[in-house]
Amino acid sequence: MCFAQERHEEKHKAEKAKKEGFDANKVIFGHVLDAHEFHFLSYKGSNGKEHHATIPLPVILYSKEKGLDIFMSSKFHHGEHSYNGYDIITNDKITDQKLDPKKYSAEQIVAVKENGDIDNTVKVYDFSLTRNVVQMFLALGLLVWVMLYMAKKYRSGQGVTTAPKGVQNLIEPIITFVRDEVAKPNLGKKYKKYFPYLLTVFFFILINNLVGLIPGSANVTGNIAFTLVLSVISFVIIMLSTNKHYWAHIFNPPVPIGVKPILIPVEILGVFTKPFALMIRLFANMIAGHIIIICLISLIFIFGALSTYIGWGFSPLSIAFVVFIYLIELLVAFLQAYIFTNLTAVFIGQAFEGGHEDVDGHAEAVIV
Repeated sequence: MCFAQERHEEKHKAEKAKKEGFDANKVIFGHVLDAHEFHFLSYKGSNGKEHHATIPLPVILYSKEKGLDIFMSSKFHHGEHSYNGYDIITNDKITDQKLDPKKYSAEQIVAVKENGDIDNTVKVYDFSLTRNVVQMFLALGLLVWVMLYMAKKYRSGQGVTTAPKGVQNLIEPIITFVRDEVAKPNLGKKYKKYFPYLLTVFFFILINNLVGLIPGSANVTGNIAFTLVLSVISFVIIMLSTNKHYWAHIFNPPVPIGVKPILIPVEILGVFTKPFALMIRLFANMIAGHIIIICLISLIFIFGALSTYIGWGFSPLSIAFVVFIYLIELLVAFLQAYIFTNLTAVFIGQAFEGGHEDVDGHAEAVIV
């Protein structure tokens, strides 16, 4: 009976490997979702074993039962082994162990028992530096370095008494554009108060968008948690900029009395839909481009699984479309940074507008 069971398991594994083939769904979501490592490529060695080219990241876990644990994600060996009573959930484990996808997700770290089963009695708090977090800090460091570098050049007189050069010559027109086309038209005389925040948001989103286009990097702006935090910060600034005219317009809109009970809830809802629109717009546009690129590349391997000749024949067409979409994504990277910054300026301007004299002596109706 033991030998029969062994042969049955080997047959099951062979059938599973044959059926699996290329899993486009796994590749796509493996790229756009967060992870505990930077994964660049996988390949099979001469011995038939799969190897991975990755950069492991620190795993920081805490639980009341086990205390604080800090180690590198390489200890999990890409989900093949558990370490120190912890294991990382993979898509294969969700399928093989029939785990509830509503309760468990890929890259989730859980406590396990000695036999390898998940220990539901242990609550694990994950404070790990995932690739989204690490890349966000790198983008922040790059932003600070660029701005300090430019400030140093201006203090030395370059760009003041002489023409700007190098990086300064590249960044200065962008700063001028945000000031003249975003801040001044929407904020009027008060633009200087909000200009530092608008510049920070613009360049922070832009740098994360551009870095996210590098193969193997994380799609930070395609993470809804990232866009949520940015929209919450903008929401707080908008609320702090309001005045009595703003709230009077919401709770006592200038419409007939019979329409007020209908319009007031709509106006109150509109206060929260503005940051929600900022969050969804940036998230959806940035994740969509990445998914399209990965889908086009995946078509090569999907057709290649049907026939090697079809796969090779479709490759030039697929690569041509990928290059085209990639160039569009470069444009979208700038466009989405501009849209988020511009809408933030519009909403702030609407918050303190009140009287017509608050915006350069005239009122501008902006419909978003």
